[in-house]
Amino acid sequence: MTTALTELREQLRYEPVVQRVRVRLGDTLVAETTGALLVREPRCVVPAYAVPADAITAVITESTYEPVDRAGVPPLITPEMRGVVHLVPGRTVTLTVDGRELHAVGYRFDDPDLADHVLLRWDPFTWEEETVAMIGHAQDPFGRIRTLASDRRVTVSHHGRKLAESTRPVLLLETGLPPRWYLPREDLTPDLFEESNHHSVCAYKGMASYLSVRDDPRGRDIGWYYPVPRPRSPFSRKDDE
Repeated sequence: MTTALTELREQLRYEPVVQRVRVRLGDTLVAETTGALLVREPRCVVPAYAVPADAITAVITESTYEPVDRAGVPPLITPEMRGVVHLVPGRTVTLTVDGRELHAVGYRFDDPDLADHVLLRWDPFTWEEETVAMIGHAQDPFGRIRTLASDRRVTVSHHGRKLAESTRPVLLLETGLPPRWYLPREDLTPDLFEESNHHSVCAYKGMASYLSVRDDPRGRDIGWYYPVPRPRSPFSRKDDE
């Protein structure tokens, strides 16, 4: 199964969704539709929403785009690159919203199945499914996050220094990603870490805060946790991890 799914990464895929999708720029509604498609471009780590062109309230301007040579593109396109690098033919879309021009903020595929839709970048918009705010990126209906309480002994070391040791870790299994171990904060080496200013977003788990090893630049942003997990996330009842 892993081999088969990996081979699919080179293809352009899409899936209709039934939920209503709203796209806003500030207080301005840019699109509202129940006809969105969840599109996964070749090599993209996460999917993105394409909305019907006739559901977009902004002025649309299209420009030619020359697909990037696949040989020069990494095996996986990260969320930061999605919407910037395209491996299949199409046209870039610029939207003008309230007099503001959003250059190349969308993409319109030549593929006839997708030709009536515009794939939008996640930023600078805010997104909702029904009335639920989404963060980070569109969620994958074929992805799964599973957590398993464990009694294995997990020891974490970095450059010969023990960072943590626990016999009560939680194993997180997320589709398409390496397994991760989450440890109770109490099982970290005391007084070794300090809070970082860095943050990242997971569409499923929420906003992550980071920890760095004190007085060691090699240990910067070496661990993370979710202070306020998203509702129904795997960590909703594990705020101390």
